[in-house]
Amino acid sequence: MSLTENKRYIFLTIIALLTAWLAKTSETLQTAKNNNPAHSPDYFSIGYSKWQMSAQGTVKSKLNADKIVHYSDDETTHSMRPVILFYNEQNPPWIIRSDTGLLSADGKDLLLDGQVKIERGKTKKKGPLTINTSMLKVQPNKNYAETEKWAEFINPPNITSGTGMKMTYIAPIHIEFLANVRGKYEKK
Repeated sequence: MSLTENKRYIFLTIIALLTAWLAKTSETLQTAKNNNPAHSPDYFSIGYSKWQMSAQGTVKSKLNADKIVHYSDDETTHSMRPVILFYNEQNPPWIIRSDTGLLSADGKDLLLDGQVKIERGKTKKKGPLTINTSMLKVQPNKNYAETEKWAEFINPPNITSGTGMKMTYIAPIHIEFLANVRGKYEKK
């Protein structure tokens, strides 16, 4: 064989080795990319607090949570033991507590799970209010909450319960039970 023919074989061998190396590298990169968990957190906070202000500069709402975790794949924020306070000018704030919370990517829906407790302190004209339920969907921008689960409304000494509830927690306050409504009321 002549030197020219050997150069061709050497050149073809180098091309084959380079192609095999590129294929192996590409496969390794693809495997590494696929090994990332689909739903992994990109940041978290322990002892989280957030305030939202009104246009007048007063506190509109406050969120405290033992822990929050944000996920970049779906842009949701998960919280542990969230406590949300919704303030209004004339009455005590509404306080909503739950075991866990899930805030949608657009921030319009907050799903509260586990035991959910909604409280409002005594006002000048009315006594304190407590609502116990679970699986509560809150729309903070609309001052609205709803659930399809059992709910109990306590306005001492009166108690009303039912399955499913819709609630507007800004004046005028409106609470509606959807099915199986029962009540125990003190007679005057």
